[in-house]
Amino acid sequence: MRATTGTVTGPRRALALGRAELTLLGRNRTALSMTLLMPALMIYAMRAGAQQVDLGRSGMSLKEVTMTGAFGYVLIFCVYYNLMSAYTARREELVLKRLRTGEAGDLEILAGTALPSVLIALVQCVLLVVAGVTWLGMPLPARPELLVAGVLLGVVVLTALAAASTAFARSSESAQLAAMPLAMVSLLGSGIFVPLDLFPEALARVCEVLPLTGVVQLVREGWLGGAGAGGVLAHLGAALVWVGLGVFAVRRWFRWEPRR
Repeated sequence: MRATTGTVTGPRRALALGRAELTLLGRNRTALSMTLLMPALMIYAMRAGAQQVDLGRSGMSLKEVTMTGAFGYVLIFCVYYNLMSAYTARREELVLKRLRTGEAGDLEILAGTALPSVLIALVQCVLLVVAGVTWLGMPLPARPELLVAGVLLGVVVLTALAAASTAFARSSESAQLAAMPLAMVSLLGSGIFVPLDLFPEALARVCEVLPLTGVVQLVREGWLGGAGAGGVLAHLGAALVWVGLGVFAVRRWFRWEPRR
């Protein structure tokens, strides 16, 4: 990947690309509705499903599981799903190739394309905290720095994995199907829907290494508290490992020109 040139104009170019991408997102009603509405619908479905699960051993109430797991839904649908479609569509339309011939560096192009989806996800995460505290009577985040770290690491991990996963998609439509395996594994195995404490021990250990598990645990500990330093460091380490793997995957497999 090419290095970004310039220290002042780089962020400005990324913001300009972000504004253009936001305009395109606003014109795509399907993508916009999925970005804005799908997380809320999935949270409602998750709450209904979680009512059938015995949460006693997890030490969390239904609303605590639902609201903290909701961050994972927002990240998957607003960031991962949306960006897989966006990166694939821009690649097939030769937009990425044309941008790459100009002054913008690779990081600026990828970041600018991701900016609208990331901002929408961050706003929805803030609204989750506000709704949880004011509407559901949940406590204020016990360790807000962990919650913020979890969300930001999740954004970076899923942005990188979305870009890398476009290697398996030939069009923006097929990108939706290509995104399903990682999304489903994360939804079922990262503690979003069912806390890992309720899994058999062997299965829980396998699920601990999934891309979003560390992120979900950081968010959960950041809002509800209770984790020791060792657990926090383990979750941070797992998330950072996936950041590194995601960056490596982008460098290795991301394509800037249409697939033939």
